[in-house]
Amino acid sequence: MRSPFSPVNGSLLGDAFAHHLWATDRLLEACAGLSSEQLGTTAPGIYGSIIATLRHLVSSDRWYLTFFPNAQSPMPEVDEEADTTLDQLRAESVRNAAAWTEVLSSSPDPEADVSEENETWEFHAPLGFRLAQVVHHGTDHRSQVCTALTIIGIEPPEIDVWAYGDATGRTRALQKTAS
Repeated sequence: MRSPFSPVNGSLLGDAFAHHLWATDRLLEACAGLSSEQLGTTAPGIYGSIIATLRHLVSSDRWYLTFFPNAQSPMPEVDEEADTTLDQLRAESVRNAAAWTEVLSSSPDPEADVSEENETWEFHAPLGFRLAQVVHHGTDHRSQVCTALTIIGIEPPEIDVWAYGDATGRTRALQKTAS
C-alpha cells in the first residue's frame, strides 16, 4: 500500500507536498503525549494555542482542497472551533494527504485561474500560486507549534525537508573511497 506521505511520481510538487503532509503528521504524533494544559500553550506571535494551531493547519489544508473540484469530494470541513482530538486530526490529515495526492496526480495546469468570491469581493490567483500558499502556510504554522513546544521545554521533532528525505529514503549519503 502506498504511504499517504509518498511523493507523487512525475509531479514537480510531489516532494513538496509529501514533505508538507509528513511534517504535519510528525508534529501531530509528537504532540500526542501532551497534557491538555500543554496543548493550551500559547506564545507571542503564533496563531493560537498548540491545539488551536494544529486544528487550523489541518482545517486549512481541507479548505484549500475546495479549490480543486476533482479532489475526493465531498470532503467535510474540519471544524477549527470543535474539540477535535489529535487522533481525529491525524485521521483527517491522512484523508487530506490522499486528496492532495489525487490533485497532484491529475497534473493540474499551474496557470489555471482559480477564483473565490463573496458578497463584497472576487479574488483570482493561478493554481500554482495557490499550491505554493498551501506549502508555505503549513511551514509557517508548524514552525509556530515548534516554538511553543520549545517554550514548554519539549524538543520538537525534526520536520525539515532533510529529515523527511532521510526518513523516507528520498535522500542518501554515500561514503567516498579514497583513491
